[in-house]
Order: sequence, then structure tokens, then C-alpha cells
Amino acid sequence: MHRPFSVRGFASIRSFKIPSNPTSVQKKTNLIGLTLDDLKQELAGLNYSKSYSALQIWQHMYKKGYTRFEDMPNVSKDLQQELNHKYEIKYGEVKLDKVALDKTRKFLIGFNTKQDPRAIVETVIIPEASRSTLCVSSQVGCSLKCSFCHTGTQKLERSLTSGEVVGQYMIAATQSGDFPFKDDKKKMISNMVFMGQGEPLYNWKNVSKGIKILTDPQGLNWSKPKITVSTSGVVPLIPKIATELGVSLAISLHATNNALRDVLVPLNKTFPLETVLEACRTYAYHMGNRGRRITFEYVMLDHVNDSLSDARAMVKLLKQLPAHVNLIPFNPWPGSGYESTKMEHIERFAQVVVQGGVHCTIRRPRGQDIMAACGQLKSSEEKKKHLK
Repeated sequence: MHRPFSVRGFASIRSFKIPSNPTSVQKKTNLIGLTLDDLKQELAGLNYSKSYSALQIWQHMYKKGYTRFEDMPNVSKDLQQELNHKYEIKYGEVKLDKVALDKTRKFLIGFNTKQDPRAIVETVIIPEASRSTLCVSSQVGCSLKCSFCHTGTQKLERSLTSGEVVGQYMIAATQSGDFPFKDDKKKMISNMVFMGQGEPLYNWKNVSKGIKILTDPQGLNWSKPKITVSTSGVVPLIPKIATELGVSLAISLHATNNALRDVLVPLNKTFPLETVLEACRTYAYHMGNRGRRITFEYVMLDHVNDSLSDARAMVKLLKQLPAHVNLIPFNPWPGSGYESTKMEHIERFAQVVVQGGVHCTIRRPRGQDIMAACGQLKSSEEKKKHLK
């Protein structure tokens, strides 16, 4: 049996104390990323905190958009000082902010990049006539290596924390003028999709916690149907999107048979198409009569997955589900090896799907002049740094 190391005459590990460094700076806890219950527990040990202080601070952060304790008018000066000593409110750093000709806006957001220089993700605001959608990342890079996706060329660095998940929205909302919230003021950002970099269900703990913060009725109060989690098919966690979060679901489909999907979405080798669809049925069952369709994302690749027989096969697969198909023209990138299907053929494909009884729309390309497809802008900026 292994015995603890000990040497006569030396202090035991338990009793030995490392001398404190008077010049070291205490790391502050970021309040962004804590749930309201977490915040109540944090503040319970403070000298000047009252029973109502956590909710006051929560609403200052998430209804007013305050990032400095001294700006919170009904928080006592003593508590402000105590909070400043231990805590901070940080969203992340905007490293780049680009607006396309069609008003699509893309941010590169960094998180503690002095210690972790590669911790940069893309977050995109996509404006439309009646709404504006925010596309949020869940990981730095991605491990799935989908063959058509530019993010797949960037190795997975790490998953984002719940604070970094929520921070992306806080930055976008601040930049869009959504804070402070007012009942009679229409919010600029009305929908949110976890379709940015990374596989959200491979960061379930932090993504789910972030969504619970976003939907908390005493704070940001996001409507659950307005948030969509997109997955390439992590089957065991798909039902939890319904049972634990109650938000909308999107599936990265991209093929109607296992042989092709194994190539386009390698995760299919672990979770084949039939298991993904069964998990979707379970999700739909738990959502009950809330009338929410599952979105099936399908990137259109010329002469790969875009035949009319593929369209008919899609109808056969999805006919028994509350399905909505979103056809996505491929956004080419150097070295991808794929071309985009011509728009007139995409429209014929969509017509076959609709005639088969499945809802279908075509996503129009957005932000191409600022490389708004997942991973493109980040790769472009890193390449520029490398060439300098």
C-alpha cells in the first residue's frame, strides 16, 4: 500500500503554511455567470449585504447593464467597497467589431487573453426585417471536424465558462443599445441561437447554466422559445434541452443517409442518424403541445447532398416529426473542397420538401464581405497576425 511521504524533523504538509506574498493581487470573482441563487450564496458572507442585496445587484446587472458597483444607486457605499474588493462584472473584451454591407455585425471577443491568448470567439448579430438574431459560440474552436465547416479547421482549445457564454450576449446587447431595458422599448436583439463555434452539448454544464441565467424572469427574462440550441447530434443530451431548459432545438443534419453523414458530420459515426431522430422524437414528446418545430439545418453542397432524390429522402425522414428544414447555401472558404449549390436549384429542392408536407425555408447568405460564416473571421485575423 502506498504510504504518505514523511521525513523526521520536517513540518507535515497539513501544518506547513506558504508565506503570503504581500504584492500578489487577489483574483476577483466575476458575477457574470453566477445564477441568482449562486449570487445570494456569495453575498451571504459579506458584512454589509442585506437579504435583498443579491436581487438588487442582479437587476442592476441584467436590467440596467451596470458593470461598476459604484454606479448602482441603491447599494450602500460600504457594500460597494466590499464588492469591489472581491468581485467584478466582466463581459469579455471586444477585439474586433465589423459591420457588413447588409448590416450583419460580427465581433471577435476575447476572454482573459493575457493569460490565454487564443481564447477568442466569434459572436454575430444578424438583423432581419422584423427581428435580430444573435449567434453565440460555446467553445473556443471545435472538436467535431465537420468537413464543410471552417471552425472544424480550428482545434478545440477549451469550452467557454457560463460567464463567457452570457458575456457574449451582454456585449452584443450593450453595443446594440438594449440596456437599460424598458417595458415600452423594443429590444434590438430578439432571438438567440447557439450555432457559433463549438458543439454546445459538449459544453452542457456551462451552456445550460448560461441559458438559465438568460431566461431568469427576474433578470434578462429571455423567452425560452426565442433561444435555440443547435447540435450536430449528441444524442444523450438532446432530450435534456426539453426537460431541463425548455428551449428550441436545431439539428445539423446535412445528409439524409449515414454513409454521407459520416463524411460530412463525423460525429454521425458515434451517433447515427436513426438515433439522432429518435432523440428528436423524445424531445418533441417532452415539449408536448407547446407547438415548437425542430429546425433541421442543411447546408447545400453542389453535387454532394443536393439532388432531388435527397429532398425526397429528407421528407421521408422528417415527415413524422414537427420539423422545419432550413436550407443553407454553402459559404465557400479556401481549401474547403466544396462549392455552393446554385440558388435556382436550392429553390427547386425546397419546393420538393414543401410539396412533401415538411416546412422549409432558405437562409439567405449574410455578411459575406466580413467573413461572417463560423470561424472565417477569426482565422482571417490570426493569419494577418502571423504574416506581420
